[in-house]
Amino acid sequence: MGLCFDRSPSPRSRREMLKFSGAGFGGLALNTLLSQESIASKLPPSLARAKRVIFLFMHGGPSTLDLFDPKEALKKNNGKPLPYEKPRIVSSKTGNLLDSPWKFKQHGQSGAWVSELLPNIASISDELCFVNSMYCSNSRHGGALLELHTGSDTFTRPAMGSWINYGLGSENQNLPGFITINPPSSHGGSGAWSSAFLPAKFGGTMISGKGSNMNIPFIKNPLNERSQQRKEIDLINAFNKNHLSNFEGNTELESRIESYELAFRMQMTAPEIQNIEDEPDHINKLYGADQKPTDEFAKQCIMARRFSEAGVRFVQVTHRYWDSHGNLKDEHTKLSKEMDKPVAGLIQDLKQRGLLDETLVLWGGEFGRTPVAQGNNGRDHNPHGFTMFMAGGGMKPGISYGSSDELGFTVAENKVHIHDLQATILHCMGMDHTKLTHRFQGRD
Repeated sequence: MGLCFDRSPSPRSRREMLKFSGAGFGGLALNTLLSQESIASKLPPSLARAKRVIFLFMHGGPSTLDLFDPKEALKKNNGKPLPYEKPRIVSSKTGNLLDSPWKFKQHGQSGAWVSELLPNIASISDELCFVNSMYCSNSRHGGALLELHTGSDTFTRPAMGSWINYGLGSENQNLPGFITINPPSSHGGSGAWSSAFLPAKFGGTMISGKGSNMNIPFIKNPLNERSQQRKEIDLINAFNKNHLSNFEGNTELESRIESYELAFRMQMTAPEIQNIEDEPDHINKLYGADQKPTDEFAKQCIMARRFSEAGVRFVQVTHRYWDSHGNLKDEHTKLSKEMDKPVAGLIQDLKQRGLLDETLVLWGGEFGRTPVAQGNNGRDHNPHGFTMFMAGGGMKPGISYGSSDELGFTVAENKVHIHDLQATILHCMGMDHTKLTHRFQGRD
């Protein structure tokens, strides 16, 4: 893709590696289970540009035509029929071309185009790497969401966070390697953060709730003292290990034993990290946690930064719900106001803490939206061309890569499939595709 610094040559492209490995991440993993020992420590420093990932997932599919990809031809032809056959999307009926109701300007030295909806993201555009030529294979929420998170819309596959957790482990022995904050309950559900056929310990740990009530469920046992808990866990583990001796290689039982131990250790570390009330006023103001309508998503972004800073390899935050089949103007205005300041604040905060260079921030949804209208001035799903952006973690700042056609329906230049994006993220994390394998049910 040309987006990541110091890419090392390989005999096969990243996309080919993913293609030959099955679907997306289907056949990738390390040939040995690494828990606390990190593969990154064994690689030359130049190969691992990022230590951690924060994925800001815009559930529902934002209209990036109205956020980052202005089209003059759309303005000129507003209300006219699409001049070519509509690419296959979903079965819903769509109408004529619909111009964006918002104005665009170029920002920063990079000259990136950003809508007036996102003034805060516009102000940091020189930190961002825009990919305006994304596409995926599925036009339905469930399939597209799973493809984005796992690499496959057809088969059960581990989530991207699970692969990174499996390959690199957590930087903190007292925390999981993969956390997802308020993930979608629909459209793939837990499949978007599961370990699938990898050992269960590499799946995502969910944080749910709002504001100060946002936490890892059941992190404490209010009935017993810590010393008593230790005795209980030791007894349970003794039974489990005895049972495991009769079923060697049972990864679910092994993961259960390790999950008890991790949960016990997390009681010492997680509550402090989850206590976002101790953030100073200037940080709350930076993210927008001190005011509505930004406060809820701002607190999630602060939580993501705190866990990432503490050593969690992959943190996902979900903002919803961008599925504007009708009333695009009102819905995207509301959602953009909620999201804009927290996202910009997170990136600025990581930079001022010296963490941005080693933290890859990814922003995007499962697909984009059509340039033709649907319903009451809404837009339909569009998997054929949309925009995502990244910051930090080895990505070249201040560039816009690829482009869509003159109406913004399909990719015109430098196509980037979701698989390409996933492979690039793995590369920036220092993961060598040629050494990634996992034996499952007798197959690699």
